[in-house]
Amino acid sequence: MGITAPNAHGLANFEEALRQGRSGIRFFPELKELNFSCQIGAAPQDFEYIRKCYFNEDTLMSMNENIGYAAVSAVDAWNDAGFTMPDIHDETVDWDTGVIVGSGIGGMDTITNTLVPMVSQGKVRRMGSRIVEQVMNSGTSACIAGLLALGNQVTSNSSACSTGNEAIIEAMWRIRNGLAKRILAGGSEGQSPYIWAGFDAMRVICRKFNDHPEAASRPMSATACGFVPGSGAGILVIEDLESALERGARIYAEVLGGAVNCGGHRMGGSITAPNPEGVKRCIRSAVSDACIVPGDIDAINGHLTATFADPYEVKNWSQALERGPANFPYINSTKSLVGHCLGAAGAIESVAVILQLYKGFLHPSVNCEDIHPDIAEFEDKVPHKCMDYPELDIIAKAGFGFGDVNSCIIFKRWNNNQRSY
Repeated sequence: MGITAPNAHGLANFEEALRQGRSGIRFFPELKELNFSCQIGAAPQDFEYIRKCYFNEDTLMSMNENIGYAAVSAVDAWNDAGFTMPDIHDETVDWDTGVIVGSGIGGMDTITNTLVPMVSQGKVRRMGSRIVEQVMNSGTSACIAGLLALGNQVTSNSSACSTGNEAIIEAMWRIRNGLAKRILAGGSEGQSPYIWAGFDAMRVICRKFNDHPEAASRPMSATACGFVPGSGAGILVIEDLESALERGARIYAEVLGGAVNCGGHRMGGSITAPNPEGVKRCIRSAVSDACIVPGDIDAINGHLTATFADPYEVKNWSQALERGPANFPYINSTKSLVGHCLGAAGAIESVAVILQLYKGFLHPSVNCEDIHPDIAEFEDKVPHKCMDYPELDIIAKAGFGFGDVNSCIIFKRWNNNQRSY
């Protein structure tokens, strides 16, 4: 795995941040100058320095922030999986490995800061030839494929906040079908006022905590007042079990199953709201695909954005799993620490899920001491402090996005003596 998150870069630092409940949300003076109502956000810190430690100047010229976050995380994941970076002059292609890494909005910073101004000023010939690879939706996966010489499927998906989860599920399906040995899967999102402006105009992002950023992301809270926009990247190396065992790879967890669907913008669903029946069907389909029963799930890492939808999500989980407050799984929200990283959200949060399974703990959901009254009966299932949980075995990860699209993944702790397949 590789992670470039608002509160940490690298797995060890990210685990520490999760355990400590350390927030990556901070005040952005630029947003105040631009008259945003929400003047806070979450973005990887010191990233200019970080990426210069990975790539030379020529390579960096093809990377905006969105691609840069993904590229750094992909290199980290590749190395963590036990592989080395190929030489740029080596003509060998890895035909067994592919990339499915998407984003929700992508290279908006390049479009607004470079493309539009230069075109408007009639300076098209001065833009250079590298502008296209930074603004095309597939630029992220294409960059990773070039860095690592990967020759299997190379795709950038985009399904709003469900993007990262969807990429992991697509990778699982491709490997199951015997079409690849491994896939680098995940999501990334750049940080830019031009990405966040539309959400500010919709009044769905937090406006009341500009002077107290770390308290702003409040999933499941009675005082939740909108999500905090975020950015970053998470990349997982999903691999066929036989291949992983053959090369002696460290295995963090199993992807037992997953599902994606859409609510069809009916029954209360719309471009911005989920159809509750679609959500429940997605969860049940993922459980079925994983060949488990709802009672096997120990914890849920929810979508939980700190909006009005949070209580509905918890109730949808309860109904889908047929588990009431008394036997409901533990549930936490990584967004309380990193904000809502849009197309990167599912991937960053999946890395958090897998670290929790691998190390046997549940990170706290911060800022929800005042649990929403509609879900007060579930409060005992929300960790407010880091919780040691050595017997933690299965976590369900959700993603529900704009467009009424849904995704759910079932992750299981790896135990070579108790294989699931």
